[in-house]
Amino acid sequence: MEKFTTFNGIVAAIDRPNIDTDAIIPKQYLKSIKRSGFGVNLFDDWRYLDPGEPGQDHSQRRLNPEFVLNRDPYQQAQILLARENFACGSSREHAVWALMDFGIKVVIAPGYADIFYNNSFKNGLLPIALDAALVDRLFSEVENSEDYRLTIDLESQLVATPDGTEMSFEIDEFRKYCLLNGLDDIGLTMQHADSIEAFEQQYYERLPWLK
Repeated sequence: MEKFTTFNGIVAAIDRPNIDTDAIIPKQYLKSIKRSGFGVNLFDDWRYLDPGEPGQDHSQRRLNPEFVLNRDPYQQAQILLARENFACGSSREHAVWALMDFGIKVVIAPGYADIFYNNSFKNGLLPIALDAALVDRLFSEVENSEDYRLTIDLESQLVATPDGTEMSFEIDEFRKYCLLNGLDDIGLTMQHADSIEAFEQQYYERLPWLK
């Protein structure tokens, strides 16, 4: 998992509450567990004007010109702004994979479905929860700008707007540590690789028939 560093990114806003995981990545694309290749199908039903299936050449599908991620500069967005209860519905980890494969590093919303929120941290995506009034302000500013950008500083737990306004957010200290150091569950385990190897060596010395 990559370390999360301070960055400045373009914000794409989707002004809908209760966006569910089937909208983020439809069920027909859940057959793979490679964690990559899902970005082209992010918000598939909203992004394309014709239905899609796995294995299809999606470059030949008709794009919906009204959908935000199909327009410049939002095709390069790294921050997604959304409304309350983002990623509700079924507990598919593919929703996080699709967002990240598209290039999204941060989601900002008033609140999230619990399973999506937990899955995000395990994969390196930062879900920031801000007060609804602050989210309203960000939506208004994005609407009035053609290239609205935010700076995300995880170490200081701040979201900075172009005019210098800083908005603080809360995050569990352990989750923050993992993101800053690029540690998923496997990475955390491998921090103890020497101890694990020593245990295994002693274990098999005592019980060699199990090796």
